[in-house]
Amino acid sequence: ISRVYWRRQDSERFVDLKFSRAHSWEFDGGLKIPASSAPSVVPVPCSKPENVDPEEAFVASISSCHMLTFIWLAAREKFTVDTYEDVAIGRLSRNDKNRMALTCVRLAPKIVFSGSKLPTDADVERLHHGAHEQCFIANSVSSEITVEGSWTCA
Repeated sequence: ISRVYWRRQDSERFVDLKFSRAHSWEFDGGLKIPASSAPSVVPVPCSKPENVDPEEAFVASISSCHMLTFIWLAAREKFTVDTYEDVAIGRLSRNDKNRMALTCVRLAPKIVFSGSKLPTDADVERLHHGAHEQCFIANSVSSEITVEGSWTCA
């Protein structure tokens, strides 16, 4: 469950399109996150660059789901993951219906393994493939998702 809340400020006319896009997201656990449109879509001061925008959240959601599935698969195969850090990037472009969309998301995780059982390159590739196949978010979107990460041993 998530709650999205926006309210017009009394000083804003609204119909002139110069109103704040700042709003909040609240989740069932109680976490509240300040959100806004992206400044590249709606210029400041109508957007708040320090807030999370929907496009960033979309990319983060894909990255997070992939990571959670990857580390679960790794643990199931007795590989110990110490750290997993991803800098995911989404590309906004026109889709096949000529509409603006996040058409591509590139994941670039850096993973550190340790322990007595260490993966091979083939193992890591297989784990990424499995994570992509089992990720609920990846299975829910039409964006192309690529993984170009690296891994090392501690």
